[in-house]
Amino acid sequence: MNIKLLKLLNKNARTSPADMATMLGISEEEVLSQIAEMEREGLIRGYKAVIDWDQLDNTYVSAIIELKVTPKAGFGFEDVAAKVMKYPEVESVYLMSGVYDLNVVVKGKSLQDVANFVAKELSAMESVTSTATHFVMRRYKELDVELLGSGKDERGSYSL
Repeated sequence: MNIKLLKLLNKNARTSPADMATMLGISEEEVLSQIAEMEREGLIRGYKAVIDWDQLDNTYVSAIIELKVTPKAGFGFEDVAAKVMKYPEVESVYLMSGVYDLNVVVKGKSLQDVANFVAKELSAMESVTSTATHFVMRRYKELDVELLGSGKDERGSYSL
């Protein structure tokens, strides 16, 4: 497993195999072969664009939901997490240490959509004992990509 290759892919999966080969000091064929092997093994689970949704007039809202859960015997938190992650509103689910058990990132078209989802779906689950909802007001960085820039070419102009 080539950790440096994984880091390059994680930073920008659209980097060409030729460029990655140059950066890693291996052949392009080796890069392609290693990527294919990591995909087959399930180490690479997918590729995703990081989109600055705020530039589209807030087409959705996002919230972080803290769930306190009573784990089921023999299943721990896995059973609840498996149910929660099946909802289309759910972007991410994490098992946490500390005050709450599961961290759930959800999206909806409005604050009310998210609130209804939490009230009607998450809070109503048998093992969920409490929830706390935190709405995301602004994203500054997502998946190692900074979202603060204007997207404009800030190199300036050069004249003689």
